[in-house]
Amino acid sequence: MSERKSTILTFNIEKYGKQLLGFIKSKVRSTEDAEDILQEVWYQFAHLTDIDQLQNISAWLYKVAGNRVVDQYRRKSSPSFSALENEDDILSIKDLLLVDASGDPSLMLQNEGYMEELATAIEELPEKQKAVFVQNELQDKTLQEIADESGEHLKTIISRKGYAIKYLRKRLEPIYNELNN
Repeated sequence: MSERKSTILTFNIEKYGKQLLGFIKSKVRSTEDAEDILQEVWYQFAHLTDIDQLQNISAWLYKVAGNRVVDQYRRKSSPSFSALENEDDILSIKDLLLVDASGDPSLMLQNEGYMEELATAIEELPEKQKAVFVQNELQDKTLQEIADESGEHLKTIISRKGYAIKYLRKRLEPIYNELNN
């Protein structure tokens, strides 16, 4: 980095740093997130090739900061399925479908009863949630494939799957706990 560019960067960090951090803090949940976003803003500013072409540095910094805040909300607002699985540390979908019988006849009988309960619980789901759950978990279709086939938005499909998982966890948790104790 040239000495001139370094001087410009240092000057603007001193001039706008605290104000920009305050702006970002008002938009995010934690100070750590705000500091991370601010660092991304300064990183992007430091790597500008046409820094002399900026007419209003303050406006540029606030615009970039606002965009980074929006990017963070987008990343956090659409959780991955693995994040849904581990929510509240209740049983995961893998636990719902894979009950270890270990060849023990009594456990196999318990598992048959459990699998019947699972089938019943799946049937209790609202039709659209059930369709997404069955297609994704039992027919191995991706959520994107389901969205494309149904003409629904991917986020809608993800939400339906999430609601189905939450219901099944809650509905089957007592039985799961009984089997594993």
